[in-house]
Amino acid sequence: MSEVRGDDIAEVARRVFGWAELRAGQEEAVAAVVGGADVLAVMATGYGKSAIYQLAGHLLDGPTVVVSPLISLQVDQVRHIAESTGRTDAVAVNSGQSKSRNDAAWTAVANGEAEFLFLAPEQLARDEVIDELTTLGVGLVVVDEAHCVSAWGHDFRPDYLRLGGTIERLGGPRILALTATGSAPVREEIVRRLGMRDPRIFVRGFDRPNVHLAVVRHESAHEKDRAVLAQVSAAAKPGLVYVATRGETGRMAGELKAAGLRAAAYHGGLGSREHREVHGLFQSDRLDAVVATSAFGMGIDKPDVRFVVHADITDSIDSYYQEVGRAGRDGEPATATLHYRQEDLGLRRFFAGGAPDGGHVDAVVRSLASRDGAGGAVDDGGAGGAADGAGAGGAADDGRAGTAVDRSADGVERMPHGLPELARATGLSDHTVGTVVNLLIEAGLAAERAEGIALLREVTPEQTRSAVAEAADHRLQIEESRLAMVRAYAETLGCRRQFLLAYFGDELAEPCGNCDTCESGTAYLRHPGASALAESAAAASGFHEGQRVRHAAWGDGEVVRVEPDRLTVFFETKGYRVLSLDAVTEGGLLA
Repeated sequence: MSEVRGDDIAEVARRVFGWAELRAGQEEAVAAVVGGADVLAVMATGYGKSAIYQLAGHLLDGPTVVVSPLISLQVDQVRHIAESTGRTDAVAVNSGQSKSRNDAAWTAVANGEAEFLFLAPEQLARDEVIDELTTLGVGLVVVDEAHCVSAWGHDFRPDYLRLGGTIERLGGPRILALTATGSAPVREEIVRRLGMRDPRIFVRGFDRPNVHLAVVRHESAHEKDRAVLAQVSAAAKPGLVYVATRGETGRMAGELKAAGLRAAAYHGGLGSREHREVHGLFQSDRLDAVVATSAFGMGIDKPDVRFVVHADITDSIDSYYQEVGRAGRDGEPATATLHYRQEDLGLRRFFAGGAPDGGHVDAVVRSLASRDGAGGAVDDGGAGGAADGAGAGGAADDGRAGTAVDRSADGVERMPHGLPELARATGLSDHTVGTVVNLLIEAGLAAERAEGIALLREVTPEQTRSAVAEAADHRLQIEESRLAMVRAYAETLGCRRQFLLAYFGDELAEPCGNCDTCESGTAYLRHPGASALAESAAAASGFHEGQRVRHAAWGDGEVVRVEPDRLTVFFETKGYRVLSLDAVTEGGLLA
């Protein structure tokens, strides 16, 4: 285990990157990684998580592999490191580059010319990539956007599930997981799925006191629409407007243009050229506003965003606060406003969806059974695998091509079992296959291993459909509970900043003074001395944040918030539930 002093870290920060000082938690996290610990750093957007792996990488032997979900994000990170160090210290290998450029990147890492190698999780599914990394003696694996590994995180990506097995195949190098958002249940799942060993967890930077928080309630969609347009027109520029659907991006951007603003629409269905164009215009101050779905944001590092307006509610507090975190990174005043109608909750419930089509489930399981040689797992009488529409829109980096089958030594054709191969074999979209595979894993019928997806046992079509439907219902309950937390934020009379910080396991002793409920006075009237009262209530009840509890009907859970009159508990089978403290203590609801 290596020894590192704060002076050593500060010296590398100055000499290599030109940083005069580090923020709270950065130096401690670097020291923990270099000292041999696995580390999970949960730090707000713009706080400087990347500095941790950049410093640790230079202090450790062996190259640093950074798992990053999007090619565009990799490009930005490679560019930022080059600008900071003045040299080609980082390279990427992905399907968006020529073979010669990818070969040059591998050579640069092997020769010690580059310290950081950026890869997408899909690249790590390839045996030749693992073999190459094994010869390099990787010293650190960084999992960026680590919330993507959590099935209950706001941006779950099935490809992240195989990372734990992949890291084991590399010889178990130390792990640094980074995310800008992660409540306590999400953090626990990241640790478990990545196989992190007794990790150090650092939670920092969630309080953004320069960002004014507000919620505006509306009775009608037309009223809300007019209010959003009026606010954006009058606000200091530039800024972001988040909406729920792709269609809304174009409509609202058009209305802003008609009002004389330089506006553009952005969503996941645009082509890569259009994505780059909007990014470039926004970064170079040639747009007043981008109207976008949640697809816009990952990798955005613009310090002078003056407003973030949500014209629709998000699917979770995690999503909301990550998007809010793009405002005011320069420390100057900025605003974050949520325009809210109770009726909008119904749209988000629609997006949550339900169980996938039974025929799609049958098609995926048949392909897995054929690949695994488990011919009796599913009969051939189920519905087939007709294509169901567009795929994932190129968001991920596969970089693989070829046929959908291979032959074993006995000459029997077997389906490859990565998600792209399953999609080709079944004729289903990447999104649909990912959804089915995820539910099979949650139902205990399949597993993500280093070599791919595998069935765990033989099952009949009826058993499979029933188990997947039950898992889908479980997920729907989680989504409903996350939505309930968004509603609680929108309708609270308490300090909005205290609410958000408590959700992420942070604490603000007094109302912030920079949100609408503080300005109206309700934050002070509703919870005078809230922190002290909560501490008193917690002491009297015997409950505290982070405590593991058990409910007779809902099973195991974790206390995530203690208030004078209620507990918020995350149950592994039911999601977030708000319980009356009196009912809990008097009725003995929790053990």
